[in-house]
Amino acid sequence: MKKYLLLYVAFLFISNSPVSAQTGATKRIPVRVILSGKVTDAKTGLPLQGASIYISDLKTGTTSDSAGNYILKNLPNNNYVIEARFIGYKNAVQTVLLAENTLLNFNLTISITEENEVVVTGSSKATSIRRNPIPIVSVSKQYLQQNLSTNIIDAISRVPGVNAVTTGPNVSKPFIRGLGFNRILTLYDGVRQEGQQWGDEHGIEVDQNSVERVEVVKGPASLIYGSDAVAGVINLLPPNPPAEGSILGNISSEYQTNNGLSSSSAMISGNKNAICWMVRGSFKTASNYQNKVDGRVYGTGFKETDLGALIGINRSWGYTHFGISTFNDLQEIPDGSRDSASRRFTKQITEEDTLRPIVSDAELSSYKITSLHQRVQHYRIYTANNFILGTGRLALNLAYQNSIRQEFSHPIVPVAGLYLSLNTFSYDAKYYFPEKNGWDITAGVNGMYQKNSVEKGTEFIIPSYNQFDAGPFLFIKKAMKKLEVAGGLRYDTRAFNNKALYTKSDPVTGFAKAVEGIDTAGADNPFYAYKHTFSGVSGSLGLSYRFSDEFTGKLNIGRGFRAPNISEISANGIHPGTNAFQMGNLNFKPEFNLQQDIGINYNTSHVTINAEIFNNTINNYIFNQKISSSTGQVVIDTFQFQAAKAHLYGGEFSIDIHPHPLDWLHFENSLSLVYGNNEGINNQKSISDSAKYLPFIPPLHTFSELRANIKKLSKGIGNAFVKMQLENYAAQKRAYLEFDTETPTPGYQLFNAGFGADITNRKGNTLFSFSFIGDNLFDVAYQSHLNRLKYFEDYPDDPRSRHGIYNMGRNFSLKFNVPLNFSIKQ
Repeated sequence: MKKYLLLYVAFLFISNSPVSAQTGATKRIPVRVILSGKVTDAKTGLPLQGASIYISDLKTGTTSDSAGNYILKNLPNNNYVIEARFIGYKNAVQTVLLAENTLLNFNLTISITEENEVVVTGSSKATSIRRNPIPIVSVSKQYLQQNLSTNIIDAISRVPGVNAVTTGPNVSKPFIRGLGFNRILTLYDGVRQEGQQWGDEHGIEVDQNSVERVEVVKGPASLIYGSDAVAGVINLLPPNPPAEGSILGNISSEYQTNNGLSSSSAMISGNKNAICWMVRGSFKTASNYQNKVDGRVYGTGFKETDLGALIGINRSWGYTHFGISTFNDLQEIPDGSRDSASRRFTKQITEEDTLRPIVSDAELSSYKITSLHQRVQHYRIYTANNFILGTGRLALNLAYQNSIRQEFSHPIVPVAGLYLSLNTFSYDAKYYFPEKNGWDITAGVNGMYQKNSVEKGTEFIIPSYNQFDAGPFLFIKKAMKKLEVAGGLRYDTRAFNNKALYTKSDPVTGFAKAVEGIDTAGADNPFYAYKHTFSGVSGSLGLSYRFSDEFTGKLNIGRGFRAPNISEISANGIHPGTNAFQMGNLNFKPEFNLQQDIGINYNTSHVTINAEIFNNTINNYIFNQKISSSTGQVVIDTFQFQAAKAHLYGGEFSIDIHPHPLDWLHFENSLSLVYGNNEGINNQKSISDSAKYLPFIPPLHTFSELRANIKKLSKGIGNAFVKMQLENYAAQKRAYLEFDTETPTPGYQLFNAGFGADITNRKGNTLFSFSFIGDNLFDVAYQSHLNRLKYFEDYPDDPRSRHGIYNMGRNFSLKFNVPLNFSIKQ
């Protein structure tokens, strides 16, 4: 690991030098430009104090003063999308060429509807969400704060078209339109997140408290991001740097009643002389969650500790930001074993596992992590750079990540059964050509080098491997008055190499251990050496047309590429985190999909309507199929990956109504629907009824929320909200029933409610904010179709109707947030 860090730091030092950024392609010294102006109410002409003006492509911004004036200095001359935001007003977005000192005023109009205008995901650079042809949704800070969740993926699982495969409250994997795992690329601050995404028994290694907003691309994004983005992208974005001359921060805490979750986080950030910085620390812990069918579910407690820091500099030559983060999660491993008579949970206490005692009530309520657990550690060092080269610019993002995952599956000896150490170096370089006559051209290349080692464990489900990805691409956008057309092409290649693995029994522990050299004589050989190069072409072409200021239409067609992951190719062993023996297939070919999207957006001051439909065809679609089950103290199922042609189609619809004159009242409704059909394995001419659907397809989901937002409730109380929510999940009968891989899932309804407010001082400044939210208020016993614990059942022939483990029951959350705001004297 030290070798990788030294090479990485040396590369950062060279690439971040301002001299290296300004010598090479051009000798032109960038011009320093000043952008200034005033932000006012369009109707009254009065100044708006505290409005945010931000340039995403430069990661810089400021706020307006008491007279509505703002100023941004030392900006490099170029073409930028500039956004002005103020609570209660419609966001204003303008594309401006900063060739000289520029005066830009914003006249904001009052708008009750929510509208997220500028996004940085799915396109080559920041763009207006309404002019972006690809289907994309932005999740705001307010949405994340005013909804109850146990992790960051759970927080966005109600967004139309987005779901989560769960293994308890702290393990959630994102799904977009019926596709997940290595088909969705997760980013943190624009850097691809790498941490054994093929596994479904651990979550995304990101501190939930560090995320201020989320952008979700719903559809193939391989053009910009390469392999693993065939279904879409989830970009987790931290807070923007504070305005020049200020220090901002917050201290937050939360308690949840169902599993006793306790969470706290503290952050402080500043910006002076164009040098910005941030430091954050977070901690959360929880006991076993509960529902009225299972009681407390043994093996679902967790402890998570996170740290992060960032420092950056903005100059006329561009900017450089450097960040680090650590993630450390102790997560218990449920196996669902029960006493056959009482159906109370039991626990493994010996390696032989011949007798399992019933778990006591004290253990079920304890915060102590059990001996059978996993430890997930993730370390990240990354840098985001933007160098001005004449009238063009170069963006260079580099990252090193180390993901260590240990599953402690031995009840007496504290030795990791599964021990995976993944080192990833990722790179992303883009050159933005000078815009001319509405033509915007970007050329780039991105990819990664990975090395994954497994030899430190005693149980082996995959071999050690290394791989190298490279993908050059060209993206072109043409902007006209009402029409915007965007598209491009990309060629990806992945050189994959997994090592042979030999194992023998350790004479001291009796567990298997990896051996090399002469020790391989007479050893078991569960994995053979394998090399292969996967490659493919991807691309997209789309357009958006603004029929009027209120109505926009979109059309996009995209082709995605995904190389098979290590588990799909080479898996061959028992996975303790899933109660499964997993088998791969060396003969898999890359997945290619072709998706068509049509969407419309209608937005007025009182109504917002979004409608999208999609059609997605995937060749060589890889999925997991159960082929047998064993009996015993714990049921071990055998799974093998299969490949088929898949067809997914559906859409999302949402309408947000603010009835006049009750502008404080919001009535939001959404509907999501996806169908997934299996069209055959190895050119089958007919598909059995039990295999004609795809696994992990979410059912029809509707969501309604009635919310009152009251800007000033009384003296000292502002930005109050009261809300009620109704979620409806239809029955999912279109399950992959072959060999009982899946079973149908009954429908259910959940009712949620909550309220909150800001407590302010005499000057109107917020002292602290609070919210009290309750989910599943009627304590409904239900199983989500994407809940993996549904299949943790030792006695499938038990005559009692309720099998498997149910989702979380009634849960209340109390949150507090204390903002910190200081000015730095110049």
